[in-house]
Amino acid sequence: MESKTITLTFPLSVFSALKKTPVEFSKDIRLAAAVKWYEMGVISQEKAAEIAGMCRENFLLSLSRFKVSPFQYSAEEVLHEAEYE
Repeated sequence: MESKTITLTFPLSVFSALKKTPVEFSKDIRLAAAVKWYEMGVISQEKAAEIAGMCRENFLLSLSRFKVSPFQYSAEEVLHEAEYE
């Protein structure tokens, strides 16, 4: 897989406030972005897991940390697709 490195600059106080090392913070940023984009329906579970740097199963397990459902359909949409409405 080809990749591209980007650089983000944060004040040092961010790391101490979150009690995270720069490496931990970087992983959290990747996961948070992937979860949000997945929640918005911009990317698939597979792409979100790739962005987060983890397997799909671990990504799905991580969604609960953010209170995000692994399902991108509402209950109404599921019923409509199943022709129950």
